[in-house]
Amino acid sequence: MTQHLKLFYGLLGAVIGLCIGTFLKSFNTMETITQCDLLSAASVQLKSPLQLINLTDEETPVNSQRTLVFVGVMTSKDFLESRAKSVYNTWGKSVPGRIAFFSSEGSAMDDLPVIALNGVDDRYPPQRKSFTMLHYMYEHYIDKFEWFLRADDDVFIKTDKLEKFLRRIDSTKAQFIGQAGRGNNEEFGLLSLEYDENFCMGGPGIILSRQTLKQVAPHIPTCLKNLYSTHEDVEVGRCVQKFAGTACTWNYEMQSIFHHNSTGNRAFSGSLKKKEVHSAITLHPIKRSPLMHRMYAYNLGLIATDLRQQSLYLHRDIAQMISLLQIPKTNMLARGVSLFSEKDNYNFLYDHDILASNANPKRKFEASIKEGLEDVIREIMENINVYSRQRGRVIEYREILYGYSRVNSIHGHDLILDLLLVYKKYRGKKMTVPVRKHLYIQRSFTETRFREITNDINNDVETQYNSSGLKFTDKMKSLFNEKLNKISDLYAPETRRLPSSDADKIVFILPLSGRYEIFLRFLSNFEDVILKPSENVDLIVSLFINNSTDPNISSILQLIDYLNNKYHRQSIVSIKLYGEFSRGVAINTAIQSSKISNNDIIFLIDVDIIFTSLTIRRIRQNTIRNKQIYLPIVFSEYNPDIVSLNRPPMPKLNGGNNFLSNYRIMSKYYMFYANQTADFVNNESGYFREFGYGLVSIYKCDIMNSKINGFVTDVKGWGLEDVKFLERILTASYQVQNQYILSVAEGNEMKNISSHNLDIFRSPDSSLWHIFHNIACDSNLEKNQYKMCLGTSASTLGNFRLLKEKYILQNDFMEFMSRIKEIVAN
Repeated sequence: MTQHLKLFYGLLGAVIGLCIGTFLKSFNTMETITQCDLLSAASVQLKSPLQLINLTDEETPVNSQRTLVFVGVMTSKDFLESRAKSVYNTWGKSVPGRIAFFSSEGSAMDDLPVIALNGVDDRYPPQRKSFTMLHYMYEHYIDKFEWFLRADDDVFIKTDKLEKFLRRIDSTKAQFIGQAGRGNNEEFGLLSLEYDENFCMGGPGIILSRQTLKQVAPHIPTCLKNLYSTHEDVEVGRCVQKFAGTACTWNYEMQSIFHHNSTGNRAFSGSLKKKEVHSAITLHPIKRSPLMHRMYAYNLGLIATDLRQQSLYLHRDIAQMISLLQIPKTNMLARGVSLFSEKDNYNFLYDHDILASNANPKRKFEASIKEGLEDVIREIMENINVYSRQRGRVIEYREILYGYSRVNSIHGHDLILDLLLVYKKYRGKKMTVPVRKHLYIQRSFTETRFREITNDINNDVETQYNSSGLKFTDKMKSLFNEKLNKISDLYAPETRRLPSSDADKIVFILPLSGRYEIFLRFLSNFEDVILKPSENVDLIVSLFINNSTDPNISSILQLIDYLNNKYHRQSIVSIKLYGEFSRGVAINTAIQSSKISNNDIIFLIDVDIIFTSLTIRRIRQNTIRNKQIYLPIVFSEYNPDIVSLNRPPMPKLNGGNNFLSNYRIMSKYYMFYANQTADFVNNESGYFREFGYGLVSIYKCDIMNSKINGFVTDVKGWGLEDVKFLERILTASYQVQNQYILSVAEGNEMKNISSHNLDIFRSPDSSLWHIFHNIACDSNLEKNQYKMCLGTSASTLGNFRLLKEKYILQNDFMEFMSRIKEIVAN
């Protein structure tokens, strides 16, 4: 009997001990009351938790693509209107799941999904806010999402990359993902972390799988009772380690995937073309709303570039399959199964071997080209090093030794680059070796897409607006038509001009020294296009006088008076200058003249230019006060003696001071150009002078602001003054942009930035023709000027294909060279 009692009591004790152990392990008794407190911590929302984030009861990870991740953004009352709103209006709109903003008690905002937490304030560190937010996610959304992301309101998340990243990971396992940390040098060893424990740094974001949150959330009250430090992310990491049994990801790559910029408030206020910006999923910190929107716009550009590349790959795959299936092009077009509306677009899939010619094979990088090359090289190096870590080596880019760039408007951009690289091997036999590599790159253009606006657009808009339950009133219809007409004016045919009274005055500034016959042709052009139709355009001639006895000076002044009297308005003004000719001095003197007001548009022009009425319209359209200047790319005529252009010879003028007779002779000669059609602009007759910046359209108030302060006057002789002037504008805009970004980063508001931040708009303009004339390059010019002069002179000889066919292939090369010597000598 005694043995049975001992056995009975032994079994009873074992059962009681097991129950007590289980009870203590789960903390059910201790945590029941605290969990009730947590449930009441979330404020009573006007909407249910699911309605707040626009989620239905039926949506689950099994049947919905928009339930991958729930993003909880910790914010405060002070930042709801600024940081939180910026997050919601940028990357928050494209989260592959749902997003909500967790703030302190009493927080609310109509156009944001804000969850106010009762009993939680905005004090720092936000330990209670963070834990309560995680518990709220667990209570209301644990079965609705695969992943849960805890974020701050100063982090930028690339949601497209986040989705690709998370869909590759098993959310059914306990996962704790972020940038691992163990504290800084001062805190190391003082955070009560074991040797194998770490935490995910909160700034760049923390990701928990559904399984992790399930294991941790019931024990959050215990974690809140046992805080060992003042750091919220450290305590979250300790809680996850204890109750989910997993540490933050130790992978080295997480430093670049979850990127933290240590420069503080100025983070991401400089150039965004950096490796970490391109490769990261999250970027932290972005403290100011303008910087958040700037990062968002930049990321959209990266996405657009990636989509264009994917589109190109698909086009090539289609073309390859068409070839493999041996489907004739004509059959596809006839059967209406072509994916492209035009035959040219269809052929675009096949021909990637055509390389466009370039009249300037060697030159200094322009800023836009340099920026594009940096993008290309960065992408190439990323592709080269995609598997480098597994192979124990890396290849680093150092510099471009030389390269060739050729563009064809149909087929794309071709590059041949000679790069200096460094090969580094860090496994096995370590080595570092410099290497040179050639890259042959083709960046093909994708298909051009057009969108047609029907004539019934007004009715369509009214129908769609009324269907929304609102009324499209007569006042709204009138306002809509007004805005639509303004858009139509931008693309109206040449015959539709802006009335002179509705447009700012344009003032042509023409530097002149000699060139009497050409000036008569220019004035004929000005009379035909400007004076006869009474355009609101004036002309200032900055006339350099080297010899007062020159009879042409008197003829020029008499002709100006004649035209002013004929058209009853002071449209042409002459400014007399003395000394050595300087285009910069001539322009700057005219700019400062009282004949030009601050609200006038200044157009710098050369005497060799022929222009049309379309030129005037484009100047007005593309020149915007305080915002944009216009640098048209002029069509430049080849040497007619070499390429055999069908052009009448320059007429001979009468001797003496018979200015009116000479003017009539040159007016008849000018009519040859006035009657030319668009056929004049072609590859046989000339080229667009993309390296020339002499013709500029800018408001006087912009050119005279304190950052630009007029035109460049320190250049003597031929050329280079236009390049220096452009550099002055770019430098001023760059300095203002940097100053503005840094000011925003520091929380200061910079006013009147637009008056100094000028964008440059460049476009080929077929209404501006530069008529050929011989260029005599003075060897006494400054070195860069002399090289530019020789380059311009060579470019005007003719296109390479024509010269090759006409001279080299016909064994007339020596004759060709002798003719060039004669031209240069003259």
